[in-house]
Amino acid sequence: MATALAHEIDVLAKAKRAIGGAYSATDDEAYMNEAQLEYFRKLLLAWKRSILDASAGTLQQLQDGPLREPDLNDRASSETDWGIELRTRDRQRKLIAKIDSALRRIEEGEYGYCEVSGEPIGLGRLEARPIATMTVEAQEAHERREKVSRDD
Repeated sequence: MATALAHEIDVLAKAKRAIGGAYSATDDEAYMNEAQLEYFRKLLLAWKRSILDASAGTLQQLQDGPLREPDLNDRASSETDWGIELRTRDRQRKLIAKIDSALRRIEEGEYGYCEVSGEPIGLGRLEARPIATMTVEAQEAHERREKVSRDD
């Protein structure tokens, strides 16, 4: 799980570099103005493109043929590696759905605002997690409720 998250962060960092780095707001700027929305739209599209490019490579490797390792240990290791890769791709498939949802929220004028409280999520949080739908406080409360319901 930690390596999948690290990979996700790397892909997001690559997307930020592709569009010219992080967004720098000025003091007199309105929250979620056209420039900010355009920045996040470009970032989300670049992130999605990076994920799709990486998954195309995996698909090509799968189509090249089955693994035929002569040694049973090598074969088991290869199959484990493929299982990890496929789980990573499934995680990325779900991430693409969240990216598409964020792009839809940009189009509908809802991006950057908490789905629970309606308050601004904040540029710092969106810069770190462009698909965020809740403020830090709302997310923490949500996670506490999930933990309590899991413990029951």
